[in-house]
Amino acid sequence: MAGPLEGVRVVELGVWVAGPAAAGILADWGADVVKIEPPTGDPARLFGKMLGVDGDVSPPFEMDNRGKRSIVLDMTTADGRAKARELIEGADVFVTNVRPGALARMGLDFAALATHNPQLVYGLITGYGDSGPDADRAAYDVAAFWARAGLAHLLTRPGQTPPFQRGGMGDHAAGMTLAAAICAAMVARGRTGKGQLVSTSLYRQGAYTVSFDLNTFLLTGNSIAIGQRETMGNPCMNNYAAGDGRRFWIVGLEAGRHWPPLCRAVGRPEWLTDPRFDTPRARAVNAVELVAELDEIFASKTLAEWAEVFATEPDFFWSPINSLEDIVADEQFHAAGGIVYVPDGEGAAPMVASPADFSGTPWEPRWAAPRLGQHTDEITAELKTSGA
Repeated sequence: MAGPLEGVRVVELGVWVAGPAAAGILADWGADVVKIEPPTGDPARLFGKMLGVDGDVSPPFEMDNRGKRSIVLDMTTADGRAKARELIEGADVFVTNVRPGALARMGLDFAALATHNPQLVYGLITGYGDSGPDADRAAYDVAAFWARAGLAHLLTRPGQTPPFQRGGMGDHAAGMTLAAAICAAMVARGRTGKGQLVSTSLYRQGAYTVSFDLNTFLLTGNSIAIGQRETMGNPCMNNYAAGDGRRFWIVGLEAGRHWPPLCRAVGRPEWLTDPRFDTPRARAVNAVELVAELDEIFASKTLAEWAEVFATEPDFFWSPINSLEDIVADEQFHAAGGIVYVPDGEGAAPMVASPADFSGTPWEPRWAAPRLGQHTDEITAELKTSGA
């Protein structure tokens, strides 16, 4: 089960998360990904130490680099840069999140590489785009995706400080986008015979993530209010706590469809004709009162008990607010293919699956993330054999 990209040759010059994540998805899907690393290694190899993990294991690095081959090249030397160009000249795809200015100085910009390999699909992730005053500005996703693109602001309740992003959120989103763009460019190459530059940025990815808000502002000039749980205009789209402290979200987006099942589930059918709550506008006006009453009702049962009640109402939409432990214990997470077992020596390590499946060309992980330079000799020998 090699996956839909079996036979596709990819060279990655990536650091930290975004570029390696894009190439990691391609590796999951069957591509032969050669990862170029400096003598000190991709700095993401240090994540384990940063997180206090014992030994040399770096779980985030393992996630984004399984199934790849590693070659060490010193890109500060002419020989290292020449070998990198040789690799890329024989590749279908080049993936990088190195800043454009540095790529140009190494002779690894799109124009230079396309001269020798016009079929090359060149995948680039930047912080802020490949043109404009900040095109060569350094960025992590906390800056370009989370802060500058508005996510932190839109998730900050009035009077409070912004929440902290979890590791790699913008990087992984941008990596998925670039992987999709690369596949689209390969389809176009099948028609035209020519490669092209495809790019995304952490800033653009962040703006797209909040496009529900941003496009509303563009078209109307109005911002959507930042929600506060106690005063939600639609109390049926809100989170609540069960009697055992477990929190859950009810998702009553459609008033006509979702309000009656909620009334029945909480044992308040009279609310359907109560003038305080019988219309969406009335519920918004009296939101504080309704949220308080729902708080009191939901505190009367455990979440497991409420789950049984909710199951009797097919049009009642809800979800538990899961911890990591809850996710790993969730039967549906496993049934949906959320975990893959990555071969690692004599055994296999459970890891998060990349989020797409293919019925006709299924994929499975082939091996764990490579040791630094593990395949240097092997890849160098392949270059000599190919005459590159």
